[in-house]
Amino acid sequence: MSTGVNARLERISTDGRIVSIPMDHGITIGPTKGLIDIESTIDAVTQGGADCILTQKGLASRVHPNTNGRGYIVHLNGSTSIGPDKNDKRLTSTVKEAVRAGGDAVSYHINVGSETEPQQIEQLAQISKTAGEFGLPVLAMAYARGPGIAETNAENLAHAVRLAEEVGADIVKTAYTGDESFKSVARATQLPVLMAGGDPQNDRAMLENVSCAMSCGAAGVSMGRSVFQHADPESMTNAISLIVHESATVETAIERSGL
Repeated sequence: MSTGVNARLERISTDGRIVSIPMDHGITIGPTKGLIDIESTIDAVTQGGADCILTQKGLASRVHPNTNGRGYIVHLNGSTSIGPDKNDKRLTSTVKEAVRAGGDAVSYHINVGSETEPQQIEQLAQISKTAGEFGLPVLAMAYARGPGIAETNAENLAHAVRLAEEVGADIVKTAYTGDESFKSVARATQLPVLMAGGDPQNDRAMLENVSCAMSCGAAGVSMGRSVFQHADPESMTNAISLIVHESATVETAIERSGL
């Protein structure tokens, strides 16, 4: 790993642990709650303890003034929920554009097991190569999704995170299995593994997932809708950050964050 990659990893993490708030959902589900006034949401979650924000390149100018010194990841592909195949993620940006947008890292979503998996493997490999030339870290959002694929099966997710490492990613985000079977996912790779938030749940259930994932070996979380659609994004981020960065219990995190 190059000096540049290491330096930029420090910009999107704290002591090797990461609380990332992805807000690339405008392409996927449209201008939903929390994303219309994205400036206020970014300010809130970074005040709450998020290490980095993730968006598509077109929002960069709205991101930077509101990050409170936190890191920024530029996402490079996407699809819509109303399109013909939501698993068919298409390129929306390049590594060079991410650099010009002021990104500290790039991310790419791959659906292992989907009909478009072969192209996505090729693209992730090429992005990893190009990003390495710029000293830019790559976050692979590696999911197990496709016809007949069990999306929270530990074996499938372990395969997905290992693929990310094999093709050159520096960090990997994946779905949570729902229990301690997540240990086998975290052990499948030497990359830092981030737990994805998935569909929003009540606060306690979501925080219990975070706590379990961390105890299973996760290096942090990458949670979008459960945070930016929350009635109090700052407090929710603070609770998550307390668990990830201070190993707080769920009860302590709820109490200290004011949820």
